[in-house]
Amino acid sequence: MIDGTAGVSGRRDADEALLDNPEALAERDPGGMLRHTASAGAQVRESAALAAEANLAVLADDGRPRAVVIAGIGTAGRTGDVLATVAGPRCPVPIIGHRSAGVPGWVGAADVVIAVSASGRSPEALGAAEAAHRRGARLVAVGAPDSQLQSIAEQARAPFIPVPRRAPARASLWALTVPVLLAARSLGLVKVNEADLAETAARLDADADRCRSAAESFVNPAKSLALGLAGSIPIVWGSSPLATVAARRFGDTLSANARYPVVTGALGEAGRGRVGLLDGVFGGLAEGERDIFADPAEDDGEGTRLRLVLLRDGGLNAEDDTDEPFAVEERRADAVQTLAERRGVRCDVVTAEGGSALERLASLIAVPDFASIYLALAHGLDPMAVPAITEMKELSNQ
Repeated sequence: MIDGTAGVSGRRDADEALLDNPEALAERDPGGMLRHTASAGAQVRESAALAAEANLAVLADDGRPRAVVIAGIGTAGRTGDVLATVAGPRCPVPIIGHRSAGVPGWVGAADVVIAVSASGRSPEALGAAEAAHRRGARLVAVGAPDSQLQSIAEQARAPFIPVPRRAPARASLWALTVPVLLAARSLGLVKVNEADLAETAARLDADADRCRSAAESFVNPAKSLALGLAGSIPIVWGSSPLATVAARRFGDTLSANARYPVVTGALGEAGRGRVGLLDGVFGGLAEGERDIFADPAEDDGEGTRLRLVLLRDGGLNAEDDTDEPFAVEERRADAVQTLAERRGVRCDVVTAEGGSALERLASLIAVPDFASIYLALAHGLDPMAVPAITEMKELSNQ
């Protein structure tokens, strides 16, 4: 056991039996991260209703913008990635994520800035909102009600969508994302209708039910994925731009919730270099030297292996407006699975389901979100409380 002055506690080896004990899981999840994650479908519905009450129609009064800047950091920043991939390559204007204070130097009256912060007080979102107002850009703000961000939006007479703060930002992805999508819809940049939102919420509800704590590991895809990743170095690759957003999201949650180092990215980029990891000291080299008769329980920590997680778009609703042909993505995904198999690197595959881009993305995010929490709990870690984050904020603000 680890018990340091920073409040870190947990165990190096995962307790597999714990995952099939709902009472023990609840005891080790005092902040309710499993409950918050299960609320994803409700987040979609609530934030859609809140966005409908905001006066987003005024955004279209000045016509199509030159560019849209999504200002925020962490999960708030991921909302821009979601918007860009749902809008697709045919989006008539660039969608640019900005993860530092202020806005790019070129931003002016022809542009739209969407400032996003779950707390409503992140320096990045506040700085961007102030700069957008100062430069005359159209502004939309998304964040906690009665916050500094809301005050800036009111001063700028800009639409503000209040997102009640009920969970950490990383468990509030959908609450933050839906207002961003609906703001972009008001600008004519993305096609997301009420049916898409309803189907996405239903998909998230269904996955939450499949991944509930009472469902045993052999029927619970999130618990199975967590147990497969336990003790490994995960590599998460997405087969398409949409799947890559989900892959990077899984990297975020694995790092923050389970405290696992992880490599994420697009499979196309991986094929230009990072696929070589499969040949390395944690991949093929290690697997080639493995003693097949050795007792896994006696692993001394030197046997860490890669574990590949491949998120595949599935080709559902494939159209001619994708970045590259679906057949190319599928061949590439098949190839990396074959490479992993030849090197003895185990591979988990999550395939998208659903009719719209938003629903497919949700289907790739939901199970991995739960898996990151189950992996944390198996190691005796509280997925809600991350001492290193708290200490870094304290040290940085001295």
